[in-house]
Amino acid sequence: MTLRRSWREWLDDAGLAAGAGMLGVLLLLGTLEDPPAGETISVPRDLAFGGLHCAALLLFRRRYPVAVAVTMTFTQWTATTALGATAVAMYSLAMLRPWRTLLPIAAANLALILALFRITSPDHQFRQGAVTFALLYLVLITAGMLVRSRRQLIASLEERARAAETEQRLRVEEARLLERERIAREMHDVLAHRISLLAVHAGALEFRPDAPADQREAAGIIRQNAYEAMEDLREVIGVLRDDAAGAEPERPQPTLGDVAALVQESRRAGGRVTLEEDVPDPGRIPSRVGRHAYRIVQEGLTNARKHAPGARVRVTLAAGSDLDIEIVNAVPPGPPALPLPGSGAGLVGLAERVALLGGALEHGRTGDGRFRLRARLPLETAHGAGAAGKGDTHGSELL
Repeated sequence: MTLRRSWREWLDDAGLAAGAGMLGVLLLLGTLEDPPAGETISVPRDLAFGGLHCAALLLFRRRYPVAVAVTMTFTQWTATTALGATAVAMYSLAMLRPWRTLLPIAAANLALILALFRITSPDHQFRQGAVTFALLYLVLITAGMLVRSRRQLIASLEERARAAETEQRLRVEEARLLERERIAREMHDVLAHRISLLAVHAGALEFRPDAPADQREAAGIIRQNAYEAMEDLREVIGVLRDDAAGAEPERPQPTLGDVAALVQESRRAGGRVTLEEDVPDPGRIPSRVGRHAYRIVQEGLTNARKHAPGARVRVTLAAGSDLDIEIVNAVPPGPPALPLPGSGAGLVGLAERVALLGGALEHGRTGDGRFRLRARLPLETAHGAGAAGKGDTHGSELL
């Protein structure tokens, strides 16, 4: 038990034990100058017993302050030097225990000392000893209680600081949640209005009888994508608001099998996309990997439409020990005539997705004038983390 003390606590205990020894030696010297009548004091024996009391203080006063003080109250008569150790034990008791425990023990100890002095000493020595020990105990007990009060004050201030820090964190979290709700409202008010207008106009063009067939087909694609954009917007707003109690059931998450439909959708929108699949056992692909693979292909096709409109795009999926995804498109000689807006964070989001699975992502121009996006997603790690992957839907879908 004592070995668990820090070096500072050991130093404190050693200092108290040394102080108790010095006080005991001073009392012994005063007694040798004016010894009680008819008594002979053996200095080596007295010092030995005083040393034992100081050792008890060093080893046990922090763990058992009450037991040490009560024991020394009855053993201090064995040596004059033990009186100093007992006085320091009372100081330790005042420092480590409340006054309700301290006062009865200290009063009983002082009463026993005065009774002994009254029996064994003349009147002048009794009065001198009574005043000396009363003042000594008063100073030591008062000092111990002050140290205890200071420690309690410091602990109270530290607790208040921790409470204030926790309250500040809660305020920051509340402000963050309020900001998320504000963003959700802004997204709904602005984007939903624009997308609904787009869907209405596209629907009017789609069902216009005098419109050419290819325009009606294009308008139908626009209307369908506007509807899906509204669904995606509602899902993102639900995540921002984080209102699980009133939220609608989650939409089914895409899988690797939905990549073909994604490519077909790009073709209907006018893209020249080729899909090459080499996945012998699609059932072996974990849903978590399939969902990220779908998002990687989706982002690759989006980038190709933005930066290389009309260019041929080749999408390759190959499954072995890893799932390799490659999207390659030609790089146009100049900037597109009608550049589409973008945040510029798509590839950053893909890097974060791939890092979640412990994979690797490469992108950049090739030597033959094309742009290649390649991702490698490990399958074995994903199988082992399948249970954990079920809970990352919300976080990963925001990337």
